[in-house]
Formats: sequence, structure tokens, C-alpha cells
Amino acid sequence: MSTITTPDGVEIFFKDWGPKTAQPIMFHHGWPLSGDDWDAQMLFFLAQGFRVIAHDRRGHGRSAQVSDGHDMDHYAADAAAVAQHLDLRNAVHIGHSTGGGEVARYVARHGEPQGRVAKAVLVSAVPPLMVKTESNPGGTPIEVFDGFRKALADNRAQFFLDVAAGPFYGFNREGAKVSQGVINNWWRQGMNGGAKAHYEGIKAFSETDQTEDLKAITVPTLVLHGDDDQIVPIDDSSRLAVKLLKNGTLKVYPGFPHGMLTTHADVINADLLAFIKG
Repeated sequence: MSTITTPDGVEIFFKDWGPKTAQPIMFHHGWPLSGDDWDAQMLFFLAQGFRVIAHDRRGHGRSAQVSDGHDMDHYAADAAAVAQHLDLRNAVHIGHSTGGGEVARYVARHGEPQGRVAKAVLVSAVPPLMVKTESNPGGTPIEVFDGFRKALADNRAQFFLDVAAGPFYGFNREGAKVSQGVINNWWRQGMNGGAKAHYEGIKAFSETDQTEDLKAITVPTLVLHGDDDQIVPIDDSSRLAVKLLKNGTLKVYPGFPHGMLTTHADVINADLLAFIKG
């Protein structure tokens, strides 16, 4: 296994495929998954001649199930530790959902200051802020996330099945083409991680205000979102995020679900490639 140990002693698993001299693309996964969620993109961009990297967030997948550090600051610092270990330069960082928040914080606080980032992509991503507050009245009420925490604590295995079989991929929509393999793979990735990391990660992805991260990013940033996203509503996330970015472009996919990088990989991959090569 390829792993690194972060400055605070956490073992992080990563995959690093392709020519070391090629332009690197680093993928950042969503909650509560692992780097495996990017399989369709990793194989596609590997075939296009890129170097592709994906890591498992602390407490997720094959990384250490540590007790502490399940917050956006540590997520970004861990990603930075991987990027520094591999000496990634001129890199494109692509994040999905919670991983989009990780990308935003990494690029703003680590990647751009270190001169390592060429471009960024936020896919169905959580920034700038999911939870409803006085300053974010259009957000999702905290009670929804409290419900996530209760469901996870009561029966994590069933909760993860319900999420994957329902709103995550839009499989609860009339006429949806349901894939049991996709559901099983989501559940597999989730159950490989630690319950504490997943429980505390809900606060990280829902209550972290990333307004300043977005404002700090200057590299070209592509923002992709489906308008039938039932997990991270587009009006409360990407439509706001692109207004905060200095060099951002929003592309909206009619009818696409939260997990569109899997359900519509051919469409998403083509658009990612065009942006990276553009």
C-alpha cells in the first residue's frame, strides 16, 4: 500500500498512477467514501496520458481511523501532505461534494501559496456554506444534519444503503435506471471508513463557511452541478460559489443527480478534459 504519514502522525492512503512526468490530476472524494469513488475518472485520464492521484481522507477508506482532526482544516492539510510528498506541480485539483470543500481550502491555503496548482474543479460541491444561518438564510436547516447524525449513530449500515439507493444518485426518481452495483460500491466504500470520522464529518461539510477560501482562489476554477441534486442543492452552493471566485465558470446539468460523476461519467469526463486542456 502507498501511504504517507502526516505531520500529526496520521497514515493517509493514496493511489498514484501514470507517468511521473505527466501533468498531475489529484481527486478529492466526497463523504463518506474513498478515492475509489473516482475510478471512472482515474482510468479515463490515465488513458489520456495524465498522472492521476487519489487519496482516502483521514478516517475514510484505507487511511487510519483516527479519533481527531475530522474537519476541513485537517482535510486540506492532509491533502497538502500528499501533494508535497509526491511533489505535485502544475496540478489540477478536482473535488466532489465534501471533497470540493477540501479542494477549496487546500487551494486557498496551501496549493496556491506553494505555487503547486494550475486549475481547480468543484463538482456538486458544498462551498460556500450548507447550513442555514442568519447570514445564510437559504441554507439547509441544522435539523436535517442532526437527522443524518442520528441515522448514522442508530444504524450506519442501513443509513448508507438508504442514501445510495435513494437521493445520492437520483435512484428515487421516477424512471431512474437503478444500478445495484453502484449502490453496493457506495456502501462498500462507506463501511470501510470509521463511524467517528463519518459522524464528525457531517459537521465539517455542513457548517464550514468557505466564503473566504473561494475569494482567495485565483486559478481558473470550473464549477459543475446538476440541477436535480438532492444532497447539495445547487441554489445554496455552486450558484453562490461561482460569484465568489475570481476566475470561476459554472456549468449546470439539467436533471443530473449529486453522484453525477458516476451516473454520467462520460459527460463529466469530457467536460473535465476540455477544461484541463483549454
